[in-house]
Amino acid sequence: MRNKDRDPSLYENDTELKKDLYIDPYKTTNVNILLNRVRLNKKKSLKKKLFFSAILLAMVSGLIAYLLI
Repeated sequence: MRNKDRDPSLYENDTELKKDLYIDPYKTTNVNILLNRVRLNKKKSLKKKLFFSAILLAMVSGLIAYLLI
């Protein structure tokens, strides 16, 4: 049995328009936000690694200088 009162093309067009309006802008915004967050996290982790390696190098060189004198 088919419903003759409903016109399926009206319902399909309405939902397709809503999908296009609501989904597309959010996807691009979310991707850009995530990419920026990844870049910032990489910068922070690089700074931390450099800081700790510099401290370790200073401690080792200080220990060597102390033992040689």
